[in-house]
Amino acid sequence: MKIITVVGARPQFVKAAVVSRELKKYDGVEEILVHTGQHFDQNMSDVFFDEMEIPKPKYNLEINGVGHGAMTGRMLEKLEEVFISEKPDLVLVYGDTNSTLAGALAAQKLHIKVGHVEAGLRSFNMEMPEEINRILTDRISTILFCPTDSAIKNLKNEGYENFDCEIVRSGDVMNDAALYYAEKSAQLSSVVESVPNEFILCTLHRAENTDDLKRLQAFVENLNEVHESVKPVVIPLHPRTKAKLKEYNLDLNVKVIDPVGYFDMIELLKNCSMVLTDSGGLQKEAFFFHKTCLTLRDQTEWVELVEEGVNQLVKPEDDLKQKASEMLKKSVSFDTDLYGNGEAAKQIAKAILSI
Repeated sequence: MKIITVVGARPQFVKAAVVSRELKKYDGVEEILVHTGQHFDQNMSDVFFDEMEIPKPKYNLEINGVGHGAMTGRMLEKLEEVFISEKPDLVLVYGDTNSTLAGALAAQKLHIKVGHVEAGLRSFNMEMPEEINRILTDRISTILFCPTDSAIKNLKNEGYENFDCEIVRSGDVMNDAALYYAEKSAQLSSVVESVPNEFILCTLHRAENTDDLKRLQAFVENLNEVHESVKPVVIPLHPRTKAKLKEYNLDLNVKVIDPVGYFDMIELLKNCSMVLTDSGGLQKEAFFFHKTCLTLRDQTEWVELVEEGVNQLVKPEDDLKQKASEMLKKSVSFDTDLYGNGEAAKQIAKAILSI
């Protein structure tokens, strides 16, 4: 069986690595990695691939730096060429990027089966490009790997039981990754030496926050208050956010550090008191490492975290200082099995081999 895995961003490489390790256990399975080049990331050096034990891509399409339409169109063109040449039995895509949609669409037009890891997630906000990518990718996928019960519920509500596809409750591959890499991160990262002993970890990078002056200004003021009155805030500053802060002449008076790699982020998660973020992935990773989280967005795909009380949505107009103080004092349980028991990759590989 030949599988082509399409990835375009560093988090997708991490997810794909987990499944790749499992697929290697099966005889007769060949996996080819294709990097669309969607996100150029300075942390993705040869060292990144070696330390993460990720196979290097056979193809790097180097498509980036253009708008959504041009990017997706060029990816379709180049991926189609790769698929025609390689003739895979299945194309595997991850998450909700333009690379995800382009991989699924190029495969389906060539009548190649598509597997979508992280299927069924919904923010119910059609202004998010990721939401459009999720919905369209799910609809044309052959096998839908859902990380949570709520993801399966979303698909059933949309009528997927009547479609020609298979729905699998796989669990979350990022849980697998967190468990696998947590042991290595302490040896490979020294980031905690440069931050306070007690701190709140923050990330802020989504366009809905950074490109809206009122939202960004409100969050910056709120973060400054938390840093001054609650606990030090440590933020690995995303280049987009850094540029917008300069453009809008906003002063972020917290502990700013350079963007970090995956192992550094794990160590920051292990050692922080709680998490403030607008990232989808970091909300889950906070849960994996038993940290409460305030999500700096109007909605989240990970509704089960909010339902469990370990996560809370915070809008720009909310009192972030008060909510952070309350969450730090809150007694919560992380014993609930929301994302599988670290065997998502095993479930995915097993399902793939059975189609």
